[in-house]
Amino acid sequence: MSFSELKQKDVINICDGRKLGRPIDLILNDSACVEALVVPGARGGLLNLFRPDREGCVIPWRRVRQIGDDVILVEFEGECPA
Repeated sequence: MSFSELKQKDVINICDGRKLGRPIDLILNDSACVEALVVPGARGGLLNLFRPDREGCVIPWRRVRQIGDDVILVEFEGECPA
């Protein structure tokens, strides 16, 4: 699956049912394996796309539980930056 396919899916936190947004970035390790998924922080939205410092909520890849046709389910208990 490519990143262009992943970024079209909504990320849903199964801990509280919140929609966290769509992926804006991936973090890779030295071996080019995915370490984490980055979704917009609480300040997400259209204006966030044009900011050069696109901060986001980093979700470790081990917290991804399921990738479906339309959504990515994650188990994430942390807080996204405000």
